[in-house]
Amino acid sequence: MKKIEAIIQPFKLEPVKEALHAISVEGMTVSEVKGFGRQKGIREVYRGMEYQVDFLPKVKLEIVAPEDKVQAVVDTIIAKARTGRIGDGKIFVYPVAEVIRIRTGEKGESAV
Repeated sequence: MKKIEAIIQPFKLEPVKEALHAISVEGMTVSEVKGFGRQKGIREVYRGMEYQVDFLPKVKLEIVAPEDKVQAVVDTIIAKARTGRIGDGKIFVYPVAEVIRIRTGEKGESAV
């Protein structure tokens, strides 16, 4: 199993969620996060004063998927989250050593 973390633009959450549901992704965790990459934030003007906004709002998706579904999940996120502009986000894929469902004690893929 693998854990897929994707950091995307907030307005892309709904299209990504619907597309993942269409390929039978059964669960995910969504967090509102802030950060910056190469874009290093943006400059804004408020009441005539210019200031730097360093941390931009993003959404982080966390999905645990079996090995045979990982590429489909990654491809789906890329297809639905891409705008072609700077700040589209990143996807990270990590190995998962163990998953345990707290309620039943199930382990492995059946716990996901």
